Amino acid sequence: MDSFTRGVRNAFRNYIRTTSVVIILAISIGLALIMLISLFAVNDRIDSVRASVGTTITVAPAGIRGFQGGGELLTESDADTVSSLDHVASVEQSFTSRLTTDTDTTLQSAIDPGSFGQQNSGSSGQSGGAQMSPPPGASGMGGATMTLPVMVNGVQDNASLQSLGMDKLDIVSGEGLASTTEDNVALVGSQLATKNNLQPGSTFTAFDTQIKVVGIFDSGNQFSNSSLLMPIDTLRKLASSEGQINSMVVTADSSANVQAVTDSIKSEMGSKVDVVSQLDATSQALSSLEGVKSITRYSLAGALISASVILFLIMLMIVRERRQEIGVLKAIGASNVKIMKQFISESLTFTLMSAVVGTVLGFAFSNPVLNILINSSSSQTTQVAQGAFRGGPQGGPPGGGAPPGAGGPGRQVVSASQSALENLNAVLDYRLLVYGLMAALLIAVIGSSIPAWTIARIRPAEAMSGE
Repeated sequence: MDSFTRGVRNAFRNYIRTTSVVIILAISIGLALIMLISLFAVNDRIDSVRASVGTTITVAPAGIRGFQGGGELLTESDADTVSSLDHVASVEQSFTSRLTTDTDTTLQSAIDPGSFGQQNSGSSGQSGGAQMSPPPGASGMGGATMTLPVMVNGVQDNASLQSLGMDKLDIVSGEGLASTTEDNVALVGSQLATKNNLQPGSTFTAFDTQIKVVGIFDSGNQFSNSSLLMPIDTLRKLASSEGQINSMVVTADSSANVQAVTDSIKSEMGSKVDVVSQLDATSQALSSLEGVKSITRYSLAGALISASVILFLIMLMIVRERRQEIGVLKAIGASNVKIMKQFISESLTFTLMSAVVGTVLGFAFSNPVLNILINSSSSQTTQVAQGAFRGGPQGGPPGGGAPPGAGGPGRQVVSASQSALENLNAVLDYRLLVYGLMAALLIAVIGSSIPAWTIARIRPAEAMSGE
């Protein structure tokens, strides 16, 4: 019988001890595998977040909060100042206004205020520009209903989703806005068009002026689909706000210069603006991911060290128990290498059985453990990001702040930050199994070689003499 076969059979000489050893090692190996899987998942997400860092920076008047807050609107001269800064590729201006039904426009809002809007209207009167009107047969404010205003965005380029606060912009009929036009034309959201029976070529009244519908768009969310897009110069002229800007979207010439441009804007514009870059939210997301990564690294190291120590102590105990057996083997001519090979094969048998059980445990518990690690980081990042971006340049419904579902520039950054931590799943692939198996085998070899080599070097007579 060769050394390898003898070692494998020795692993089953004591079934109770074998079972105990396999269970203890399986827990350590399973934990190590869970941490390894989590580390791979977090590393992949970090790479994905870093690759998605954009080059846009949102600049808004300081202190502005929808149509409820303070702050002074920016001007075209401010845009020129920002445009002249180093590493600024472009500056896109936007201006937002609202049209009150039956006062500023013939359009009917396509948004139902719902119970939340009605609650706000009851507590704050006509807050946010909402119109209160009693229904037929009703008397007094007790029977009043609330109508939200129609939001209109003045833009320089209808293809820029960042300034529009939209996830997409599909022209479903008609055509888009010409980039340099100052005509009295508009793109109408699909829900607003349906509510008012509009189609390309139709007209409506806004600011006592006939506005022609050139196209219908779909943005992917209800709020934006209930709004209008108009050329920025046209809207500012009709709203008697020529030269004013609600927000600017600044594009840096590369992602590497986003921070430098952000710092330059803050330095040049001072306290009159609030500056938010995608890099800010990305840094928050990466900070949380790096925290999870550190935890998984330390846990992985701890699991590997504990598995090594456990196996070392077990093999040390086994080697010492078989001291006389080793003496007999040496007496009949067994070399130190053969004795070591026997104990290494026994250790490998323990480890391989433990690795099978540990892999099952790792596969079963990797996602739950990763979710526990992520959830705390996700909650903290969401709270910080929402606090930083609450309210924004896109006017809003009663109660102030950005309108629900508007997805303005600040809200898009919050969404990007949240998405970095959401839907993060651990995936068990062949690379992890290979790495895990290699680590387990290394532990087995090291954990058994040291005690086996130590005891194998003694003389046969000394080994057979007992303690």
